[in-house]
Amino acid sequence: MNTTNGDTRRRERQIYRVTVVGSVVNLLLLLFKFFAGATARSSAMLADAVHSLSDFVTDVVVLLFVRISAKPEDEGHDFGHGKYETLATAIIGLLLLVVGFGIFWNGATAVYAYAQGATLPQPGMLALWAALLSIVSKEALYWYTVVAGRRLRSPSVVANAWHHRSDAFSSVGTAAGIAGAILLGERWRVLDPLAAVVVSFFIMRVAVKLLRPCLDELLERSLPAATEDEIEQIILSEPGVSAPHHLRTRRIGNYYAIDVHIRMDGDLPLREAHRATAAIEERLRARFGRGTLINIHVEPLKAPCAAGPQEG
Repeated sequence: MNTTNGDTRRRERQIYRVTVVGSVVNLLLLLFKFFAGATARSSAMLADAVHSLSDFVTDVVVLLFVRISAKPEDEGHDFGHGKYETLATAIIGLLLLVVGFGIFWNGATAVYAYAQGATLPQPGMLALWAALLSIVSKEALYWYTVVAGRRLRSPSVVANAWHHRSDAFSSVGTAAGIAGAILLGERWRVLDPLAAVVVSFFIMRVAVKLLRPCLDELLERSLPAATEDEIEQIILSEPGVSAPHHLRTRRIGNYYAIDVHIRMDGDLPLREAHRATAAIEERLRARFGRGTLINIHVEPLKAPCAAGPQEG
């Protein structure tokens, strides 16, 4: 097994471990929330349970797509399967958007019904305890997952972490509404749907932040200008190399693809040109990851007195 494949498999195992922990917590939470919502007659808690169910579904999506994205390149995928992970992130973002809009719609409908004179139901204490437990456990799960996702440079794991936090936000609104309904009386039961409406905007904002880079990648957007400048500086750090040009970059899942032309002395032996390009590739992979795809085209420098433009 070469180093790159070993690193890839270790990364895959770590992603699986983090995601499985989240899946188990989500499963236990959603079962308890459904029980608490039904027992305490809390529609807010039942909605929160549905939100936890969406987290559990996204965990399954991550488990499925990370395994696919970790597969090496094959005859039908010359650049590997990295974009399957991007697709998983996009699916999570879309689910967040749908869940956020659903929470907004349900909350706005309840507020409208209250304004028309309807009496909102009063939840029981079990629903409040379930909401508080959800806040603590989901916030802890967010930090556990987001730290691992950033360390592993996995956008889908980071996206899943934000889904955990969105559930915590939702539970904050649920807890506030349930507490208000229990402690402040019938007139304040509208706090539950009002808080849900506010939280829904935070959830949809997170969804948009997750979807934007996915769309950039799927539409082959170049890496940020600062990253491309850093790539050029790494290339120029190799003695004898000049004029990097025709630089083309993109992201493929959790790694980069870099295509560039450089100029070197045309009288250099082929062995020396190869050594220089291999050194550049090693520096780029050390900076941006072992899975970075690099294609370097070497062009000869022309003599200063030669007529016409340089090649390339």
